[in-house]
Amino acid sequence: YPWTNYSINNCNTCLIGEKSFILVDPGLDFCLNEVLSEIRKDGIDPDQINLVITTHSHPDHFEGVRSFVNKGIKLSLHEDEDAFLRKHGNGFYSMFGISVPSYRVESYLTEGACEFNNIVMEIYHTPGHSPGSVSLYLPDSKALIAGDVIFQAGVGRTDFPGGNGRLLKKSIDRLAELDTAYLLPGHGDLVIGRDRVKRNFEYIADVYYGMI
Repeated sequence: YPWTNYSINNCNTCLIGEKSFILVDPGLDFCLNEVLSEIRKDGIDPDQINLVITTHSHPDHFEGVRSFVNKGIKLSLHEDEDAFLRKHGNGFYSMFGISVPSYRVESYLTEGACEFNNIVMEIYHTPGHSPGSVSLYLPDSKALIAGDVIFQAGVGRTDFPGGNGRLLKKSIDRLAELDTAYLLPGHGDLVIGRDRVKRNFEYIADVYYGMI
């Protein structure tokens, strides 16, 4: 569910599943109803969402977990990101005039293959934009949910607290090795097709690596 209102810096949201669903990156709390409305248009009841995963804890990806946690829906993120949020979250969120939502982590995401709701995915710890950023790879569909690691013709910024350009380049290089037909970034347009995905990674290395 791409966020297309560029006057508001909200993230793209992904929904994974068939009968029960994983929602990845709910976004800003006040934008969530618009996202859920689009989900309903596809004939999906948001009450079928039983797990929320966040690629990282920046407000435009994470603040909306409040609505799910209040309903008792499970939340997963990387342990390093949870530690970052608990240490720096209040100061970071206050920069945007909002507060860290109350949340409870059901389980931490760790490197490697896992299965949620009968969906097989691979978890990659991809720091650089934030310390505990993760990317999710679905091998059956060759889809990569990259969060704010890499976009179409762009990369996640590294000047926020916890950002690290060296680690971001390392993370991008790891993701470039995957057999990806669908690159689903945290913001902006999707990159569809193996050749286009490959060219996008090459463009990033050529244009951005000298500046990160």
